Amino acid sequence: MKKVMLLFFLILFPLNVKASICVMDTDTKRLLSGYGEEEVRLIASTTKIMTSLVVINNVDDLNKEIEVTDDVLKSFGSGIYIEVGEHIKIIDLLYGLMLRSGNDAAIMLATYVGGSMEGFASLMNETAKSIGMKNTKFINSSGLENDKGEGNTSTCYDMAILMSEAVKNETLTKIMSTKHYGVQTDYKYYDWYNKNKLLSEYKYTTGGKTGYTEKAYRTLVTSATKDNKNLAVVTLNEKDDFEKHKNKYEETFKKYKITNIVDSKHFLKKEGYEVKKDINMLLLDSEIKDVDVKVTYLSDALNRAGYVEVSLKGKVYIKENIYKREKEKSILTRIRDFFKLF
Repeated sequence: MKKVMLLFFLILFPLNVKASICVMDTDTKRLLSGYGEEEVRLIASTTKIMTSLVVINNVDDLNKEIEVTDDVLKSFGSGIYIEVGEHIKIIDLLYGLMLRSGNDAAIMLATYVGGSMEGFASLMNETAKSIGMKNTKFINSSGLENDKGEGNTSTCYDMAILMSEAVKNETLTKIMSTKHYGVQTDYKYYDWYNKNKLLSEYKYTTGGKTGYTEKAYRTLVTSATKDNKNLAVVTLNEKDDFEKHKNKYEETFKKYKITNIVDSKHFLKKEGYEVKKDINMLLLDSEIKDVDVKVTYLSDALNRAGYVEVSLKGKVYIKENIYKREKEKSILTRIRDFFKLF
């Protein structure tokens, strides 16, 4: 009787599973805030960020036109409704994948690049491992669950790592930030608008991907830039995801400041060495005292003299090469070099 009453209660008042959320500095891949960031969850169509990254990294010519095969008939859920026999460019499939979450586009891209869904999933998992996603497993390119209820799984933290990599890719960033895209194939004209409404509602947004299945619920991965501060926000199983992302961005942009750690104009110049660029880090005022700079010299280096590491509370977030500084030429040498040009 008690079991029946418990089941009845759960049906009327289902347990509220807490969402996972994290905010990351995409320049250093440093987790700035979050909760449940290491909980493994289904990620639905935010999967397609990895799908796009794998395609871009494994295709030499994104403008190549391919023919839609009958593999596309396996697609269900959201789609761009391409047809068997239709010819469409890979780059256009990527836009359809990211703007409209086309599962049919996901299938075509996976079979073309990986030879099969299994082959493509292997490439996805290899990429995940190489960029530091330690608690992620991909089984397909779309994010849908299979007949057994199994789907792609990851954590907020891992997905923020993925987004940090994605924003470094110019092609993918351009696609993710596009609000509207039109394309003509040999069959028809497509007119797509981005489902990521944060692009229109929050002016600092630079990209992202939405996701939803009944089992995963709402998933959202986005990026934003303000005053040279570059952030990613990830929410899994969050009802008010768009509003949550906006609030987290504003809260974080306000709290954190860009702090110059290494000034390239003066750093190591007296010792005869240099770094090629300034090293900055997004920090709270209270964290500055916990930053440490360590220089390591390499005696057998050919092109570099060593490297400098910037750590916070013992964890290294930035590593840059240092080089032997070239001696400045005298005025007489510069005059001689000038006349050698003639």
